[in-house]
Amino acid sequence: MTKRNKQKFIRPSFVLLIGVLVLFWPDKQLVARHIIGGEITYECLGDGSGINTRRFRIKMSLYRDCAGGGADFDAQANFGIYQWDSIRYTYYSTQLATHDVVTRVLPDDNPCLIIPPGICVESTVYEFVIDLPLFDGSYIISYSRCCRNNTITNIIDAPNSGATYFVEITDIAQVSYNNSPVFNDFPPIAICLNLDFEFDHSASDQEGDQIVYSFCPPKYGGGPFGTNENPGDQFACNGVTPSPDRCLPPFEDVRFLPPFSVNMPLSGTPALTIDKNTGIISGVPDAFGQYVVGVCVTEFKDGKIMSEVRRDFQFNISQCEETVFAAVLADTVEGEDFVINSCGSFTVDFINESFQEQYIQNYLWEFDINGTQRFNTRDASVTFPSLGNYPGKMVINRGFDCADSLFLSVNVLPDIRADFEFDYDTCVAGPILFTDKSESDADGGVVEWRWAFETGATSSIRNPQYYFPTPGVKNVALTAIDVNNCRETIVKDVSYFPVPSVIVVEPSTFRGCAPASIKFNNLSTPIDSTYFIDWDFGDGGMSMDISPTHIYEEEGTYSINVDLVSPIGCKTSASFKDWIIIRPGPDAGFGFSPDEPSNTNPTVSFSDESMNGVSWFWIFGDGNFSQERSPIHTFLDTGFHEVLQIVVHESGCTDTARSLIDIRPIVSYYLPNAFTPNNDAVNDTYFGKGDIDWMRDFNFTIWNRWGQKIFETEDPYEGWNGAINNVGEQVQNGVYVCLVRYVDPRGDGHEIKGFATVVR
Repeated sequence: MTKRNKQKFIRPSFVLLIGVLVLFWPDKQLVARHIIGGEITYECLGDGSGINTRRFRIKMSLYRDCAGGGADFDAQANFGIYQWDSIRYTYYSTQLATHDVVTRVLPDDNPCLIIPPGICVESTVYEFVIDLPLFDGSYIISYSRCCRNNTITNIIDAPNSGATYFVEITDIAQVSYNNSPVFNDFPPIAICLNLDFEFDHSASDQEGDQIVYSFCPPKYGGGPFGTNENPGDQFACNGVTPSPDRCLPPFEDVRFLPPFSVNMPLSGTPALTIDKNTGIISGVPDAFGQYVVGVCVTEFKDGKIMSEVRRDFQFNISQCEETVFAAVLADTVEGEDFVINSCGSFTVDFINESFQEQYIQNYLWEFDINGTQRFNTRDASVTFPSLGNYPGKMVINRGFDCADSLFLSVNVLPDIRADFEFDYDTCVAGPILFTDKSESDADGGVVEWRWAFETGATSSIRNPQYYFPTPGVKNVALTAIDVNNCRETIVKDVSYFPVPSVIVVEPSTFRGCAPASIKFNNLSTPIDSTYFIDWDFGDGGMSMDISPTHIYEEEGTYSINVDLVSPIGCKTSASFKDWIIIRPGPDAGFGFSPDEPSNTNPTVSFSDESMNGVSWFWIFGDGNFSQERSPIHTFLDTGFHEVLQIVVHESGCTDTARSLIDIRPIVSYYLPNAFTPNNDAVNDTYFGKGDIDWMRDFNFTIWNRWGQKIFETEDPYEGWNGAINNVGEQVQNGVYVCLVRYVDPRGDGHEIKGFATVVR
């Protein structure tokens, strides 16, 4: 039994989803457009191996777009080491470094963030250790490489612009064994249009020095030259891999496309800002696109600059969409409320149907039950103290931008109990009386009844009658509904195996000609294959089929008897006296000659072999007829012809005999044994004769005594003129072998061999 007949209702709500711009570019490998961010940091490892030296570990984190077909990370990176004495930069050395493992940068674990299939960001690390002499100035460690993505929105000539990453180690940092600040996290690879954005771009410093954050200009580095499509010096400052000894600092700032600038790298309302003390970047992006952003971390100690770490990266702004919806299995939705009725039970099981489930991080149920009670499971089971109405609320993704919620109205209502009885004569087919016994504790009681007797048979009467057309164990269901729309369904089995009140049989005919095949169509109800049925056809024939077919071989008048027993032992029978009359009939039959007629002998003589006939009618299967007793017929075409002989008895009964007559197509073909190719216009050509028109796949060849083929044709009307291939020199007098192959109209192959004697 069930007391709740629920349906699913879904109310849309506004929920946000972050999408991502896919980083594609058309010119995808020769100019290596792939760089999307990076930074260089250093760590002091103590004194170097020489006097007054310091050992530093230099580490560069580099990021690339791995979806657009751009270049892979370089197997080796060329780092430039420079000295800066506040007046000029001096080249110091070049350092090579190989990269570490390549890892995939995954998006934030945000239920609102769905990355399209075409986006891919990878990162790797290059690092090396170097001993640097103490220098009364700064060291600059740099790396330059072409190229950035051509889909960047906020800088000029992005496809041909490389990137330079560098870090400064001041003289104070050298002396004090200082370590540079290190960024804690990499920015998200996508953020949402017109949605509040906040990212903690802070860094950590080992010595605990003061750190100041700011937007700063990303740097150019390298260009598109030095490839097959852009010939030039790849090691030049505008080449794909600039050589550190040729391309000294200071490095050129990227040129922002107005209205963008260093401090306004993307459009926002409010604009994007960075807190100089915390490094938190915040704002509301209000335009689609892909934007390069530069961030500097300046380290101070006692008011003096120790080092500066620079990073640039790309922000991808895309449209937000709806992804998650709150939904609960409910009886109805009234306005904003999902209405759930519990009839006769104080404990209610709530079925959560919110979607998309993979993007839902948390659930919260709230009910006003002597104060607020909360549950944080996907589904909830709640026990209410008494009858009444209880408001509630269900929230998904609380605390996230893509949250959604709905209101609940829970009605705890009085109990309802469905029940019924039924009465019928178990052995005689007739209607069954159903009596409702349902009860409800609600004032007003049960007000509606829904009966289901079998497929397509229903009733809304409280105490209906129903006649089952077929026997069997019937599953009868009653749904009782009270004034509160509470409902309960009960199903009971009704064992219904009576015998028909009247046996009804419809023969296919009452009169026939011997031998007569008669079908007895049993229209009695209710019966099926579980019933025992015994037929007596009056000529000694019997059957146990429900609707049998019987053949009467002899003329006469026959009575029919039927006995029927149901599976529970109920019995009935019927007799039909002198019901079937069978009249005498003839026996058709004929012979024909010749046994194998053909196109050369198409005339067939038919001889009547029937018995007890008074007239005859012939159908020859080629559109012709005859009423002669033993006709002669000439067939005008080859092939199979079904010939029918219909014989009529003096009672009017008929009988038919039939036979398939094959008029075989015969191809007659013969070869002469000699010819005289002497150009006297008499017997100059050798060829076969016969019924050539019937042939197909014809092939005619002539061979000499050494087994050489000297003539061949596929045209049955073409003969051999005594010359090789009919165009060469004349052959000598003598005997030659002739071979003919062809296929007759029935598809049978034939081969004829003969000898052609050449006489001149």
